[in-house]
Amino acid sequence: MGRSGEDDLFEGLERLGGLLRALVRDAAARHGLQPVHVEILHYLMRCNRYSDTPGALVRYLGSTKGTVSQSLILLERKGLVRRLPDASDRRRVRLRLTARGRRLLAQLWPPRAWVEAAGTLPGQRRRVLAEEVRGLLRALQRASGGRSFGVCRTCRHHERTAEGARCALTGERLSAADAGRICADHEAAAA
Repeated sequence: MGRSGEDDLFEGLERLGGLLRALVRDAAARHGLQPVHVEILHYLMRCNRYSDTPGALVRYLGSTKGTVSQSLILLERKGLVRRLPDASDRRRVRLRLTARGRRLLAQLWPPRAWVEAAGTLPGQRRRVLAEEVRGLLRALQRASGGRSFGVCRTCRHHERTAEGARCALTGERLSAADAGRICADHEAAAA
């Protein structure tokens, strides 16, 4: 029986994912961290103001509250993350990377071996491949019922107005920084 293109693609992506996880694991271990800690730092670097909470982080990682809580305790102890009370709701906690967290993340993400390997592809080919992989990710998230956590400006709730960008879900204005970050409430715009 012959192999399908889906089998080859799955196996290639699965192997690529395994190698990337190993690279992140090894780099994280040199700093006393686990891969999930690096994922948290990367998420916090990329999320917008609607998504910088422990609850959104739990949903993004597909993890438990306990695992995320313990990870945040460790990251706070290492001076990489801060918890801040929300200005409008003191019961809510906001998460922020510290300057130290940003510096460490710059060393760890993306792994240097990945940068070198991806650099062997011409720029246009890299962009096309990245878009294809994002399309596969969106399709898999839809098929599995997962949330997209996409970039705000690609969301169906993102609106352009004469005054600038606005979130139709919350009714709030969006800064250019927020519009370029990932959001926990993201819903892909209709194709």
